[in-house]
Amino acid sequence: MNRARLGGSHKYPRHLLPFASYSPIFLQFFFILLCRTPVRLPTHLDFDAIRVPAMADSPVELPGRLAILPFRNKVLLPGAIVRIRCTNPSSVKLVEQELWQKEEKGLIGVLPVRDLEAGAVGSLLSPGVGSDSGEGSSKAGVSPVETSKQDTKNGKEPIHWHSKGVAARALHLSRGVEKPSGRVTYIVVLEGLCRFSVQELSTRGSYHVARVSRLDMTKTELEQAEQDPDLIALSRQFKATAMELISVLEQKQKTVSRTKVLLDTVPVYRLADIFVASFEISFEEQLSMLDSVDLKVRLSKATELVDRHLQSILVAEKITQKVEGQLSKSQKEFLLRQQMRAIKEELGDNDDDEDDVVALERKMQNAGMPANIWKHAQRELRRLRKMQPQQPGYSSSRAYLELLADLPWQKVSEERELDLRAAKESLDWDHYGLTKVKQRIIEYLAVRKLKPDARGPVLCFVGPPGVGKTSLASSIAKALNRKFIRISLGGVKDEADIRGHRRTYIGSMPGRLIDGLKRVSVSNPVMLLDEIDKTGSDVRGDPASALLEVLDPEQNKTFNDHYLNVPFDLSKVIFVATANRMQPIPPPLLDRMEVIELPGYTPEEKLKIAMKHLIPRVLEQHGLSSAYLQIPEAMVKLIIERYTREAGVRNLERNLAALARAAAVKVAEQANTLRLGKEIQPITTTLLDSRLADGGEVEMEVIPMGHDISNTYENPSPMIVDEAMLEKVLGPPRFDDREAADRVASPGVSVGLVWTSFGGEVQFVEATAMVGKGDLHLTGQLGDVIKESAQLALTWVRARAADLNLSPTSDINLLESRDIHIHFPAGAVPKDGPSAGVTLVTSLVSLFSNRKVRADTAMTGEMTLRGLVLPVGGVKDKVLAAHRYGIKRVILPERNLKDLTEVPSPILSGMEILLVKRIEEVLDHAFEDGCPLRLRSKL
Repeated sequence: MNRARLGGSHKYPRHLLPFASYSPIFLQFFFILLCRTPVRLPTHLDFDAIRVPAMADSPVELPGRLAILPFRNKVLLPGAIVRIRCTNPSSVKLVEQELWQKEEKGLIGVLPVRDLEAGAVGSLLSPGVGSDSGEGSSKAGVSPVETSKQDTKNGKEPIHWHSKGVAARALHLSRGVEKPSGRVTYIVVLEGLCRFSVQELSTRGSYHVARVSRLDMTKTELEQAEQDPDLIALSRQFKATAMELISVLEQKQKTVSRTKVLLDTVPVYRLADIFVASFEISFEEQLSMLDSVDLKVRLSKATELVDRHLQSILVAEKITQKVEGQLSKSQKEFLLRQQMRAIKEELGDNDDDEDDVVALERKMQNAGMPANIWKHAQRELRRLRKMQPQQPGYSSSRAYLELLADLPWQKVSEERELDLRAAKESLDWDHYGLTKVKQRIIEYLAVRKLKPDARGPVLCFVGPPGVGKTSLASSIAKALNRKFIRISLGGVKDEADIRGHRRTYIGSMPGRLIDGLKRVSVSNPVMLLDEIDKTGSDVRGDPASALLEVLDPEQNKTFNDHYLNVPFDLSKVIFVATANRMQPIPPPLLDRMEVIELPGYTPEEKLKIAMKHLIPRVLEQHGLSSAYLQIPEAMVKLIIERYTREAGVRNLERNLAALARAAAVKVAEQANTLRLGKEIQPITTTLLDSRLADGGEVEMEVIPMGHDISNTYENPSPMIVDEAMLEKVLGPPRFDDREAADRVASPGVSVGLVWTSFGGEVQFVEATAMVGKGDLHLTGQLGDVIKESAQLALTWVRARAADLNLSPTSDINLLESRDIHIHFPAGAVPKDGPSAGVTLVTSLVSLFSNRKVRADTAMTGEMTLRGLVLPVGGVKDKVLAAHRYGIKRVILPERNLKDLTEVPSPILSGMEILLVKRIEEVLDHAFEDGCPLRLRSKL
């Protein structure tokens, strides 16, 4: 007894001795529940203090009053054993007075309480009073019991008590050393015995005492309840579920099988509390179990909780097995690879060339990377060695390293000594005409010869399709003896196509420039940026802005591709760009290039190109030769005039190919027919069949050696193209010289010249008047600029109506009671631009004066409101278009005289160029009898 008071261990009561042998088993069972499965003990349980509960044969007899120990957010159930550390002054006082100082340890009551934040008004405790049993917090409401109603004005905080609790017996007491401050700590092991309800709660000193009543059944009531069939069925179901749980745990540790004895020795209603107390469940579920006084309800809830924990164990076990299976598969493959490597080493068959990583490293070493990039590549290679081939990032890392190894960091094409004369002959052989363009290319090559490392300008060939822009870039590469790579930019809207995708994206890849360098395997090719005017921009970026770094010689030395993520030197690359129009190219990008315009070809140039280049190429492509098909020069000229009116020669080549296909059909049919000469008679089929039927041998005729067999077989005569064949193969002519005359046969029609992305074109403008309200109607898919030009032209005509004798006096409205409709034919083609002003004025004056415009005259130019004619662009293309249409007279602004130097002399010599400064001069040249002055309008 003295030893117990001094802090020694108190002896167990005698009635606990028969259960002592089960203590290790019970502890082991709970330990397995905690460590091996998701089912764990509550945090307030102490493993060293857990013992088999000491239950008497008869229910516990409770005294009328019990000292109350509050358990904050924790519940003690009957049959459970807990170990607590008492440090609170009120709890220490309760242990000293009710347990430590008494010879026979009595009972104390354990009541669950809520946190102070619960907000319910309960009994008032002195400051510092609380529980040492737990730290959890719960917000759900539970009905409190309000006893010991004291005034809350004393400043004491209310405690939210529960109405039911558990009577507990102290199994073990120990007292810590008293500190200089006088603070004492007690460690108490309590065993829950039975449930009780609180009738009244009062204060005794610093702790509480409650008047209680027992809730558990008496022995007689228990014996009667055990005969209930429903209770028997619930007991069997609970034991079956508990046995299944123990069996699952038994697979992990065989000693759990001894725990099965508890299911046969401890009453089932006690087992329900014991099992539930072992689980980590919520505070509300603990309170619900404490409130389950009825045995059926208690067993049902306990069975549900045990089954829930059993299912969680099975799910966790299934996931664990799946993970372990995957790990074991990877470990097995790793072990087999290590064994294979060891076997190869023993056999001396461990060739490094078969090791992909070693081969990749050797390839990277031979790539000639700069020092900083080689360090980066080595770091990536070390990462690759640590990865297994089955890992998701292995393939992407390997592809990245292979790209680094394949890029031409130092490899260049060896340039031979430039021979400008040979380069010029090659350009003349490959391209007819284009004198100015070829001269600029020769100048470019001459600078490269004198200074090979010169930063030459980026040439940009601008012109309509089919004029040879791509072939010119190929000729530059041929003259420099460099590899040629074409990068198509048409329709590119993603900046990543130029700079590449970042490696964090799935399916990332390098940009088109880096990929092109990988394909040609040299760092100094001639790279053609084709259709640079066809790039667009959207939410994915602006490719044209990304090209600024590529084409700037000050920046492309350290071009950074997002996929490559290391700088690459593009300064050795010769960039050549092509475009159909300059307008869509952004000004900053256009500023980095030297624009060389390629206008369309004249009919004479097309004829030379067809006879020298197109016809031989077409015949070769179709397996023909001049012995089978001949296209005379006159027929080629006819095709140019009647079937093609384009700036380039692409449609001309298509028409020649159509003729070649027609000839190929004839030749293929004749190849199966043997034509015999007149001296050789064919063997009849009847004679040949009769000899074979009789079984005789076929006799052969021997031709004498002196006989000339050259005439024995007739060669097929070559097919010569004529007008009939042209119309049969190509159809009726699409154009003729009478088109302009037919279109301007009535007043109100004039002929204009416009520029398109396909070169110059002839544009007719039609105007007519009708009864109306003086409105102006415009049709033909027109843009804003050309609509304003039409309004401007009408205003000028109305203001000069009296001077032109279109109305008697200037105060008469020219549009009174009538509307004007101006139409631009070919409505499917968009039209816009400042070059139709003079054409519109001419058409309106022709309409109001009822005079026809000359059919052999076309015009171009914009005008001001005062009648001045402004210069326009694309003069060469427009003059060539007029020449193709057979127009002999062209009216141009006087300030465009300098642009006529670009027009070939044969074209100028066959045309009359009329230069004007004011719109009155245009009208004077456009009509047969000059400007319709002093003539009265007939409208």
